[in-house]
Amino acid sequence: MSAPVATRHRRQAGAVVDKVVRRFGDRVVLDHLDLTIADEELVVLLGPSGCGKSTLLRLLAGLDRPDGGLVEVPAKRAIVFQADRLLPWQRVLRNVTLGLRGPDAQKRGREVLAEVGLSGREGAWPKELSGGEAQRVSLARALVSEPELVLLDEPFAALDAITRLRMHDLVRALRSKHHAAMLLVTHDVDEAIALADRVVVMRDGRIGASHHLRLSAAEREASVAREELRSTLLEDLGLAHQH
Repeated sequence: MSAPVATRHRRQAGAVVDKVVRRFGDRVVLDHLDLTIADEELVVLLGPSGCGKSTLLRLLAGLDRPDGGLVEVPAKRAIVFQADRLLPWQRVLRNVTLGLRGPDAQKRGREVLAEVGLSGREGAWPKELSGGEAQRVSLARALVSEPELVLLDEPFAALDAITRLRMHDLVRALRSKHHAAMLLVTHDVDEAIALADRVVVMRDGRIGASHHLRLSAAEREASVAREELRSTLLEDLGLAHQH
């Protein structure tokens, strides 16, 4: 008999995934997976393609339901995808404030656009934006409603290396301002080390390893501890001989 299926909202930030099962036909993608994200914690989820990372993220976002187990999430959530998913027929400010109600919606939209460095671009069309600018708009759209949990599904994968580093700086700044819990899905070990409070590695439908990071900003850039952690993560991923 399978575990009871449940998804419920929490009154506070963070999230709890308890013995969650998700199947697609005969294939078990999530196999009694357990994961807790603490209030204001940034967890980075690593794992090979097809291991269930995006499936887990969709469950947390409420875009899918488990076949068994429990998913507890705050009511106020936001998701940022790899593609910016902006509406091409709406200008930047309107893309940010879609779904936002109240007399202060436009004011709030302008404020978050300023936070992501896009003051003055409120009237631009999406086609006029660079890739980095479009993802900044996506981040602004995610944060405008002050969510308690932000889910990021490889949001920087399509950006060039320099733009990615700038986006990392932006995520750090936005974290300190908005105090949201975050789950970032990525294939990039260096990105995980740069941003995470904790890195979890998925394999065989479960969390195979978990590492709390207690490195300073300088140590995350270059240190013996950073290289040791990088080697460990590559080993967890089955890539121990890659550098």
